[in-house]
Amino acid sequence: MLTGIEEVDWASLGHAYGPADDVPELLRGLASADPAERETALDGMYGAVHHQGDVYDSTLACIPFLLELVADPAVQDRGCLVELLTSIGGIELDDDEELDELDPDDEEFIPAANYAMAAAAIAAGADVFLGLASDPDPEVRLTAPCALASLHPEPVRVLTLLRERLTVERDTEVRLALVAALGRIALRHAVLRAEIVDWLGWLARAAHDPGLRLAALVQRARCAPGDIPDDVVPRVTGLLEEIRTTARASAAPGSDGSRHAAPTLIGQVRELLEEHAAGRPAPWTEELLRTLHTALDDRVDDRIALILAQLRSPDWGQRSDAIWLCGGLIRIWRGRYEEVVRLVGAQLHDPEPRLREAATSFLERLFELGAPAADALAARLTSGPSAWSGPGSLGGSRGGPGPGAGGQSAFVGRSGRDGALLALARAGDTRAVPLLARALEEGEVRRDLLYATDGLGPSAAMLAPLLRRPPAAAHPPQRLYDRAAPLLYALAAVRGRQAVPEVLRVLRGAPPNRRDWVREAALRTLAAFGPAARDAVPDMRRLLAAESASVATTAARALWAAEGEVREILAALERWLGPGASGAERCAAAQALGEIGPAAGAAAPALLPGLASRDLWVRVRSAAALWRVSGDAATALPVLLAAWEENRHARVDVAECLAEMGPAASEAQLVVLTELTRRRRHNAREGASGSHDVHLDEKLLTLCRAALARMERGVF
Repeated sequence: MLTGIEEVDWASLGHAYGPADDVPELLRGLASADPAERETALDGMYGAVHHQGDVYDSTLACIPFLLELVADPAVQDRGCLVELLTSIGGIELDDDEELDELDPDDEEFIPAANYAMAAAAIAAGADVFLGLASDPDPEVRLTAPCALASLHPEPVRVLTLLRERLTVERDTEVRLALVAALGRIALRHAVLRAEIVDWLGWLARAAHDPGLRLAALVQRARCAPGDIPDDVVPRVTGLLEEIRTTARASAAPGSDGSRHAAPTLIGQVRELLEEHAAGRPAPWTEELLRTLHTALDDRVDDRIALILAQLRSPDWGQRSDAIWLCGGLIRIWRGRYEEVVRLVGAQLHDPEPRLREAATSFLERLFELGAPAADALAARLTSGPSAWSGPGSLGGSRGGPGPGAGGQSAFVGRSGRDGALLALARAGDTRAVPLLARALEEGEVRRDLLYATDGLGPSAAMLAPLLRRPPAAAHPPQRLYDRAAPLLYALAAVRGRQAVPEVLRVLRGAPPNRRDWVREAALRTLAAFGPAARDAVPDMRRLLAAESASVATTAARALWAAEGEVREILAALERWLGPGASGAERCAAAQALGEIGPAAGAAAPALLPGLASRDLWVRVRSAAALWRVSGDAATALPVLLAAWEENRHARVDVAECLAEMGPAASEAQLVVLTELTRRRRHNAREGASGSHDVHLDEKLLTLCRAALARMERGVF
């Protein structure tokens, strides 16, 4: 075994962490009889030799040995090695697009040829995977179809083999892998696509096993998304119900947990997947539905209907899948989600902790869209084992055991409770105010809760006394910003004017570490207090001359709010609009002038150069400020509309101006109407998201509706 491994000059090769002289030991570890040693070696392969999908010269040198290990039935866990080879050889560079992203001057540059050589080397030995399709080990049979579809150079031969295997294979997940591999072949080889799509359509009708019919239907949708039948939702929901009833009847006992748990990333991922699947008779339906949702794409109404059906299922696993799937849907697409949100809220009372956790996590990110679940959130927080009935009274000790599977409740401990409270507060429901007060009485609260106070309205004023605790009391000076910033934000949101002395102490005691950040946060809070912050005027005036533009411009805003005297403020702000100022400095000054409004009209000429800046955000801030200080829509509007088209992330700021301009922005009416008719969120990003993305898009829609209404009414 591993013949010739010593003949390779491994020290001359490299991987993610330097010379590859440790690779022979990793390869031998993959063949070890000790499961912990095998897992550690596999973790090392992914962590160094195939780090984040990279293919190094040492990766190429490993391929013959990996193929040898895969072919040896005496080697255990060969399914993992098949997956590793599939990953190494299955990377497909998209010609110029991917190659352009590879910088040969980068110290970590991986030659594109490495990927092509890896694919060719594995393809040359891919016949080994043909025999693995009928291997006695089901884990090997599970991984072989994808390897064949991705790596074997003869797709027709593979197609024939996979169809044949499907007639004799009895393992459910292996059968699903065979169907998925057929779909992969159809996508990779256009000449075979029509044949495979027709065959999948036949299988979706003719197969006896409902799981197989669902898999065939999903793969057909994946390969021919433009030809998905109109009745896809009732067909899928019917199949899910069949799967539920048959899977319950034939459910196998769960794992006894006897597998060795090595302290590796691979092991941790495996344990998470096992935990996720525990207690679910058919956990594989989740991936099928995720694939179907991808194929349905912008058919939002169908996707919502499918999710609603899942949320009404008696199977908690189906309801949990629906929540996670809806998270991806609502993040990308606009739609009518009221009933979905209401049903997700209903899951907060389910005895399964994983379902409650999924529901809470989903609702946290909805902000105003979470309103239909507000009653369920409030009920969850004020009744049952998670209610507040006194400090630390959470239906169990903090972090201790609670009701639910595994003895761990998702609502035991601060994190679950705070998540539900965060969702309620972000929905703007005033029932969150007394609950937040109780949380503040108990001590530290999640930072996000403090940043959610700005949507709670006047009733949140009762929180001000609880927010006045000196931030520096229990924290070292270098941590002052982390502790003070959310408290200062909340004080500004609730207009806690009585806290001026505490805010002044923070302002004056700002430590060297993040001093400007602390000062800016304190000044922003003082600005929200308006004339009530007159005691801080000397400090504000002193900081007008600060070397930091963010501090100086925020001091100007606070001074204007406290005194209403503009002459000294304009001089301080205009110095940050000069030719030597950076983009960030000019933006800060322009925003401050815009907040002052018409009283800063004398500064309008200083804003004009910013309209021609190469920096888009300088142009946007300057144009918005120009409109707000001078009312010159004719000059500002073309700049704003150009920015709207150039950068979608500028649209919220632009829409805010358009709503203010009203009839003066009438030429933007078509732009606004077009945005309101789009189904896709303006800030949607595939594979990435921020906690405020949905909220920002809903804010854009609200501003667009307001702008359109004012344009149509002709109201200045």
